[in-house]
Amino acid sequence: MIERAPRATAFGLSAALTRATVTALRAKAPGGPGRWERKNYAGRTVELYAGAASALAATVGAGRIRPAAGVAVAVAGVCGAYDDVAGAGDRRRGFRAHLSALRDGEVTSGAVKLFGVSAAGLVAGAFLKERPVDKLLAGVVIAGAAHFVNLVDVRPGRAAAAVLALGAPGLLREGPGAQIAATAMGAAAAVLPDDLGERAMIGDTGAHALGAALGAAVVAGNGRAGLVAHAAALVAAAAYGDKVSEAVRASGAR
Repeated sequence: MIERAPRATAFGLSAALTRATVTALRAKAPGGPGRWERKNYAGRTVELYAGAASALAATVGAGRIRPAAGVAVAVAGVCGAYDDVAGAGDRRRGFRAHLSALRDGEVTSGAVKLFGVSAAGLVAGAFLKERPVDKLLAGVVIAGAAHFVNLVDVRPGRAAAAVLALGAPGLLREGPGAQIAATAMGAAAAVLPDDLGERAMIGDTGAHALGAALGAAVVAGNGRAGLVAHAAALVAAAAYGDKVSEAVRASGAR
């Protein structure tokens, strides 16, 4: 019989920490409430507390299980937060747009995020796996998962729901991978109601952190064959990122 207590504990602690952090930020928002508000795709004013709260919970939870995973999640969240702030008015999206700007001598917040998250994934992969090929694959999976969750964060609740759906199969395994997956899912479940209700959004901060946590769960729970399969799927999703995001937008049309 599969032991479920560690997974349930990881899920519950992550959800509780996320909600507690949201409550604390609402009570005393650094810089004032206005700094934590944005207009969503429909022009409604939403809070950004959920992104910081879910990133913090995912970092703490993943780090408790695998310190290297926690570092990767933290860096992904910080890079996402930088893009949320510095890139708030930048309408460019996707690798091609930011790399094109970089070739022209402009360092966009999206480029900083791209290279920062990729570096964090590779460093974490180097600690989580033993063989060179596996280290590289692990880095691709962690960074790719962070990017994928951000790709689907184009309508309310889609990113958090994706974390719940993609993390669920990992719960069928035993070991640290399942616990990290439960951590990501707990944070996502805690913010999903407000996200779906268009009262909050997780932004790049939460999307990248939760995605990196999912990637770390895959790395911790899979051997080379699993890493190759996940890496291939994530690279394909990145290559067709515009189509992935457009499909999610279409699914949320009202």
